[in-house]
Amino acid sequence: MTNPSALSIKAADLSFAEKTLWQGLNLEVAPGEFIAVIGSNGSGKSSLLKAILGQQALTAGQIKVNGHRVRGGSREIGYIPQHRPAEGQVPIRGRDLLRLGLDGHRFGFALPNHKNSQRIDQVLQRMGASDYSKQPITSISGGQLQRLRVGQAVIGKPALLLADEPLTALDLNQQQVVCELINQERQATQMAVLFVTHDVNPILGMVDRVLYLANGKFRIGKPDEVLRSDVLSELYGTQVDVLRNQGRIVVVGTHEHEHHPDEKWI
Repeated sequence: MTNPSALSIKAADLSFAEKTLWQGLNLEVAPGEFIAVIGSNGSGKSSLLKAILGQQALTAGQIKVNGHRVRGGSREIGYIPQHRPAEGQVPIRGRDLLRLGLDGHRFGFALPNHKNSQRIDQVLQRMGASDYSKQPITSISGGQLQRLRVGQAVIGKPALLLADEPLTALDLNQQQVVCELINQERQATQMAVLFVTHDVNPILGMVDRVLYLANGKFRIGKPDEVLRSDVLSELYGTQVDVLRNQGRIVVVGTHEHEHHPDEKWI
């Protein structure tokens, strides 16, 4: 018997009122596969992650994770949010954040557990976060906090990791560290990765396929198959140029258009 796909999306539509974000979406993601999700603002990238998490109902179609219908709070999914400062004066330490990845789904207070403590120590070491794991998360840097969030997402050994623009507001060095940590975990555990980003360049060498969302349409394929002028021009309905410069990709919209991506690195 073959192993199920880490993620299976079949004939999926998602609409709000008269706006269609995407329709007829079919995507099979194999264990260990790294998928970049790209598109302009409002194209439905974050809504796709919410649908996979069971937080947003599809208009049509179905989603399965590791062979099971999605439901809220699935332990088979890890999630990394956009970087944001720890709010207020939350009295929580770095290692406590990882513990929530193991037992945060349970009601009440978790009892001390030696096996869980060992697992937390192991993941902290892999994240390079042991030295500040006992500090309040309000006192550490953004890059350090995002390392902990990666650890929190992977500590439960999920089949699928969802990353929602996890590099936002990080400098280039911190971006590289976070990308490498995610990729190392993927290679070690064969979890699949769905990585939402506005800039594909930091993960370009890790990506197996790209899912590009625009104007209610989509394209799926290897980066060189999707990140092309003719493909993106068709998606946006206007002339779009894709340039390559020293191993990086830049997308340039050459005409004014409502959904025109403007000149930007993606």
